[in-house]
Amino acid sequence: MPFVDKLRVWAADRPGRVAVAVGGESLTWAAFLDAVTQVHDASGPSSRRMTALCLANGVELAVRFAAAVAGDGIVAVLDPGWPEDVRAGVLERLRAHEGGLAAREFTDLADGPDASTFLIGLTSGTTSVPKGFSRTRRSWRESFERSAPHFGLRADDVTYAPGPMASSLNLYTLAECLYTGTTFRAPRLFTPGSALRDVTDDGATRLVLVPTVLRLVAERGLALGQAAPGVRTIICAGSGLPAETVALARRWAPNAVIHQYYGASELGFVASAAVAGPGSTPGAGPPFPGTRVEIRNDAGRPLPAGAPGTIHVRSGLVSDGYVWGDDGLAFSAAEGWCTVHDRGYLDGTGRLHVIGRESDMIVTGGRNVYPQEVEDALAAAAPGWRVLVTGVPDPVRGQAVVAGVLPIDADTDTDADAGADAGAATALAAFRQAAAALPAHLRPLRYHELAGLPLTPAGKPSRSILAAWLAGAPDESGVHAHRLH
Repeated sequence: MPFVDKLRVWAADRPGRVAVAVGGESLTWAAFLDAVTQVHDASGPSSRRMTALCLANGVELAVRFAAAVAGDGIVAVLDPGWPEDVRAGVLERLRAHEGGLAAREFTDLADGPDASTFLIGLTSGTTSVPKGFSRTRRSWRESFERSAPHFGLRADDVTYAPGPMASSLNLYTLAECLYTGTTFRAPRLFTPGSALRDVTDDGATRLVLVPTVLRLVAERGLALGQAAPGVRTIICAGSGLPAETVALARRWAPNAVIHQYYGASELGFVASAAVAGPGSTPGAGPPFPGTRVEIRNDAGRPLPAGAPGTIHVRSGLVSDGYVWGDDGLAFSAAEGWCTVHDRGYLDGTGRLHVIGRESDMIVTGGRNVYPQEVEDALAAAAPGWRVLVTGVPDPVRGQAVVAGVLPIDADTDTDADAGADAGAATALAAFRQAAAALPAHLRPLRYHELAGLPLTPAGKPSRSILAAWLAGAPDESGVHAHRLH
């Protein structure tokens, strides 16, 4: 991994500065290097080449992650929040994959060959065994060298990542900090209140998080009158960044430059832009530095500006593909061009606009519907409400387009008072009016008011979880939907 050699540099250059802090525990650069060296040396030359880590947020996870990727070591980081059968399935596949690898060459604590694999990345594992994909050391080194200047990372930055460290977004952020010699901070367990205290008390200057978490923290800060003028950079990914969230973030962190980017664990960064202002056009932005983007039709031919199709990417940041679970429907590569089958288009200025993933596509009455375009139209009509669109089985149409909606300030109390009922009625009227301007096949047939937003463990809104809720499937969150009409 490219950051292992860097650890000695930072331990010599800034030994007393905090390298990693999680909750109330922290290690300086000198102490972090010592801890990584001890774990590495204790493993000895007979250690397995592949290490599977399944640890909650903590300094230990950062130490063991760094030690595991020294030399030609390979690591897989499992989410401890996954169900036991999912974790067991991943471990079984990791053991099978390791059986085909050459024995580990144990060396002093140092980086391995640039072209060698260091990471088995894992896709979401909420309901089934995740797919596993491999990444080379070179792919992340090149990514660090592009992402740090692109997002304006400074030598004195303190980056706060409030999500699970096992997620690809936060694991990359940790590694980027280790590579650049900047401080990484995370909570043991996220709550809006604890995150607000971490940001304000620990001097965070840079936030990396998903939009739902940004909204929760900004709302809590504004409610308590605790602004965050010291935050200089906010980086959002994982889902679209709603205008309401941007407005809240600007009020809470008035000096921050807000970035949104589009990417995928298998692809790396694809497109990114700073959010210009309240009237800025939604979209991911221009291609990331060093990345080429094309929109192609189903036959694989490039499409002109404005024409929607499948997003294809060519860059040195892309993974090497799946080591298991490849069904041809997720990551695909041909002649250096790769895709995760997301849909979008390039406008006349070369800016990428993301419509949605093919797997989210709803086929209703033989017509294709991408939920994102419906969500954008409805959300613009009722700015105080969140909208998530999905498809449910329908005996006539095959699938019916339905929308799950909830107030942005909704809590978990499902007993609505008269004021809430009036607000829902007003929002429903606005949704119907906006939908009337859409082609008929895009209009939701039903609207369901939700008691909470369906989220993956990484905090991303999930249309598939919403569909399961609406189908009456049990869900451990205990959140249920009810019809507005």
